[in-house]
Amino acid sequence: MILETDEVILRNFKNSDLDDLFEYAKVEAIGLNAGWIPHTSKEDSSIVLNMFINDKNTFAIVYKENNKVIGSISLTKDIFRPNINSKCLGYVLSKDYWGKGIMTEVVKKILEYGFYTLNLDIISVSHFKDNIASKRVIEKNNFTYEGILRNSFLGYNGMVKDKYIYSLKKIEYNDLRGYYA
Repeated sequence: MILETDEVILRNFKNSDLDDLFEYAKVEAIGLNAGWIPHTSKEDSSIVLNMFINDKNTFAIVYKENNKVIGSISLTKDIFRPNINSKCLGYVLSKDYWGKGIMTEVVKKILEYGFYTLNLDIISVSHFKDNIASKRVIEKNNFTYEGILRNSFLGYNGMVKDKYIYSLKKIEYNDLRGYYA
């Protein structure tokens, strides 16, 4: 599956993406915001890359201008809605590309894919308190704030964090079609 926006191509990961994945995954700020340990070696990235390759709902974000993988976006099992036709959105973007509106554009495309290709009824997403950039992406894509899941995540650095939870239902997305067009 290949999806495209003005600035990026979303495609499945491949083995040749290892160097680009390692380049952004080794940055501490990325790991802190995403909730995983920054990669310390290409072997770390290779393990993750193999998981991404085997997951057809995880996409590499390829910046058209330089054909570089600058992040990932995925729709995974929503553990809080096990019997509902739902997925949980997760994304990460290289720090070099923050603040350019790229992730907002990418999330819009993934919502279209989730609601119309996967025929989902609801998509959830969350962020940690200090990840204001992710909060802005979520709000710009019209997710509804559901609340705080307190002390719900133990970070790799031993810090316990709250998750701020949001969702968007297909019926709401349909009502916003003019916004997404």
